[in-house]
Amino acid sequence: MLEAARSLGVDVDSVCGGRGLCGRCQITCAEGDFAKHAIVSRADNLSAAGDVEHRYGERRQPLARGRRLSCQAEIRGDLVVDVPAESQMHRQVVRKNAEYRDITLDTSVHLYYVEVQEASLDEPTGDLQRLLQALSWEWQLADLDVDPIVLDVLQRALREGDWKVTVAIHNQTRIIAVWAGFKRDVYGLAIDIGSTTIAAHLCNLTTGDVVETGGIMNPQIRFGEDLMSRVSYVMMHPDGSGELTEAVRDGLNSLVADVVERARIDVDDILEATVAGNPIMHHLFLGLSPVELGGAPFALTTDAALNLKARELGLDINLGAVVYVLPCIAGHVGADAAAMILSEEPHLLEDISLVVDVGTNAEIILGNRDRLLACSSPTGPAFEGAQISCGQRAAPGAIERVRIDAETFDVRFSVIGSELWSDEPGFTDSIKAFGVTGICGSGIIEAVAEMYLTGLISEDGVVDGSLSPRTSRLVPEDRTWSFVLFDGSQKISVTQNDVRQIQLAKAALYAGVKLLMDRAELEQVDRIRLAGAFGSHIDTRYAMVLGLIPDCNLDKVESAGNAAGTGARIALLNKAARAEIEDVVRSIEKIETAVEPKFQDYFVDAMAIPNKRDPFPNLFAVVDRPPPKEIRVDDDSPRRRRRRRAS
Repeated sequence: MLEAARSLGVDVDSVCGGRGLCGRCQITCAEGDFAKHAIVSRADNLSAAGDVEHRYGERRQPLARGRRLSCQAEIRGDLVVDVPAESQMHRQVVRKNAEYRDITLDTSVHLYYVEVQEASLDEPTGDLQRLLQALSWEWQLADLDVDPIVLDVLQRALREGDWKVTVAIHNQTRIIAVWAGFKRDVYGLAIDIGSTTIAAHLCNLTTGDVVETGGIMNPQIRFGEDLMSRVSYVMMHPDGSGELTEAVRDGLNSLVADVVERARIDVDDILEATVAGNPIMHHLFLGLSPVELGGAPFALTTDAALNLKARELGLDINLGAVVYVLPCIAGHVGADAAAMILSEEPHLLEDISLVVDVGTNAEIILGNRDRLLACSSPTGPAFEGAQISCGQRAAPGAIERVRIDAETFDVRFSVIGSELWSDEPGFTDSIKAFGVTGICGSGIIEAVAEMYLTGLISEDGVVDGSLSPRTSRLVPEDRTWSFVLFDGSQKISVTQNDVRQIQLAKAALYAGVKLLMDRAELEQVDRIRLAGAFGSHIDTRYAMVLGLIPDCNLDKVESAGNAAGTGARIALLNKAARAEIEDVVRSIEKIETAVEPKFQDYFVDAMAIPNKRDPFPNLFAVVDRPPPKEIRVDDDSPRRRRRRRAS
């Protein structure tokens, strides 16, 4: 049956060469009168199950009712055969954490089980030559290149496997690994190297399953919170680039070791990795200096996609493994933005999409199938909890949701690690293990937005101390005011400086969006997708209240999850996606916000909440706009005193 399927071009998977070992070629025979085909199909028209199929059932698991191994079942008459999804070589893989994306499984790595002629005095042919000959005869694979690493293990594998081995071939051109006997599963890594965090998804290249996921803080943080501070470190230290490269590779290897341990697999079973990251992370991972990215014209060493050996990059996976690095788009719009496009597919849609990866450096994509534009904006680390007085990264105990009563200014909140709100019974018991420790990015955004909606801060972001008689939560702090969210084992407050930090971050992002909309001659967008580990946790309504994103129908504003990680996973599991994104990035129009004259104007307008000029009609159709107010800060600076004396 398997031979018949192949001769007809029917998509049936098999890696064991028809020996009944892998079980991937299962089919089901349909029974009945099929008038459309003018045949009567009967299960009896297949040969009876033999010893091989029985042994497979004993060794792995019994075949489901009606299932047969197509490599063992012989055709004896007319048949209508169904090929289950799991037996299709290019089957659709759906993953919830990939935002319900369908990924066509067609990897660059394929396994081939082969029997090699045993060495003998009569035929003094090298073991490699006999392996290549067997692959050519049995699988029609000719003119194969061989990674030198394979030569180190080939002879031992052939003899341990009694001259039967499983070979891994990359892109049908190069042997990259060999194992004694039959091997069913190999794995790949989809890696997203962010400024703050590194995420890795371990995928089974045989089934497409996400086996394990892990993440760590990027160890480069000790050299600087944001990207430009790391570039500055390299500029000021002769060995700085090497230090940062070593740090990110060591961190990645520790993450890989953790993921492998939890998945209970061998690190040598990882044969491929795909990597996405912003341009500076991209360069440092590759061991390239990022200095030129520190100033105009922001020149990349290379913006092309790369296929490199894992061992050359210091990755502790199979020595023959290959690393595919996605292409960069521009000097400050990197491979992570390319991966985000691959995940969200704005280039295939008619609607105008705005896709934003919100993080220390925000990547912004705008457009549709007719035209795509891209830029990045330096939002800084405030959204990650840095530079915020009580800020912290997302961890148990961090306030992540905030609600403020407009009349009493009472606060209710939720923290990471507890499903209860602070005013619900049992909340205190639920947080005993960690307490309330600070406020993370999503929490500070909601806190500032709620303070604006309840009148605690003005459109210009000034905390209104005149309301202090109405609530004890407003407390003086030098010449400004702070608002207390929680006063327990430690006091969690939002200070005037905290509000300013959030204003600066969101204004940078919004100004970048406005530049793209100007260039595209657009007044509005049809849909918005917020991506990134942080962006996916933002309440979209509060993001718009704050003015982080432009006005849009709130029903069309959604979280995209870790779109860069999803894009890296798509590139890992589907080699055609690599050619697709390489083609798409060549047509994207890039804008460098740092040299655009109008950026400053848009930035100043965007400092207001939600914006000084843009009206946000969609937002205020569903959210009550607070009445305008003017709040003056008591400034007793020497400069102000001199002005008062002069007047």
